[in-house]
Amino acid sequence: MHWSILVCRPKSAPHVFRQNPRAQIAHTEAEICHNAEMTFSAALHAFQLTDSNAKAAAVFALDIGAFVPHAIADDALLTPGFPAHLQFVSPQAVPQRALSTPPGRAALLHAIAHIEYNAIHLALDAALRFPKMPHAYYEDWLQVAKEEALHFSLLAAHLAQHYKTSYGDFPVHNGLWEMAARTQGDVLARIALVPRVLEARGLDVTPAIAAKLRQAGDLRSVEILDIILRDEIGHVAIGNKWYASLCEAAQCDPIATFAQLRTKYRAPPMRPPFNLDARRRAGFTELELKELS
Repeated sequence: MHWSILVCRPKSAPHVFRQNPRAQIAHTEAEICHNAEMTFSAALHAFQLTDSNAKAAAVFALDIGAFVPHAIADDALLTPGFPAHLQFVSPQAVPQRALSTPPGRAALLHAIAHIEYNAIHLALDAALRFPKMPHAYYEDWLQVAKEEALHFSLLAAHLAQHYKTSYGDFPVHNGLWEMAARTQGDVLARIALVPRVLEARGLDVTPAIAAKLRQAGDLRSVEILDIILRDEIGHVAIGNKWYASLCEAAQCDPIATFAQLRTKYRAPPMRPPFNLDARRRAGFTELELKELS
């Protein structure tokens, strides 16, 4: 496996070009480094934004190819931005409402929108927090961030147009980000437990949710959930790819290590039913699927 980080040099002054043609190469390298610095700063800024629409727009604007990782000395900088009026409660305190009613459907879609909003943070944090991974790792997670931002934007627009509801109108829990915080010092644990446990859960539950919304007549929500399920299969596949790569580099057994990490970091239990077809398409092996049972 090739692990590399671009080392940026100070910009060359233009007058140097007349004295040394090779300075043009140095200048080009400096411009590349400048773009990398700007892209890293833009990703960090997007991560910290508290305005949900501005966050999505900032993520859409990121130049994935220019991103180069840096170590962040102050962990406080990697605190995700949430709207100030968003109310966090325990999972047990999130209101349960009947999907047969518009308020119930709005509450459900709001909860899914919050998951997608937090998924933006998870993808950006995976890129921002771990500076010694291959370049393809950052390309993968920044692309995931863009797709999560699309999911959030689609849900937010539908909530506003169809239900007259905005993100932040319902209380939410923060389980997704709590797991990210617990695994912030271990990239193997992060990849093992966030995409492969928490996000993979979406593969299992999304078809049933879509069926209920279809029965309720909200076909636009069903269309959005179809997009989310399609993309999330790819996101979990990225998690599986990097988990396998990290296990290979560490020369550890993926099955045994996964069990150890789930215990160490108090991952939630994985309960049936499981969408085995989606999990297969997302790269889980038959042995891993057997372990689920």
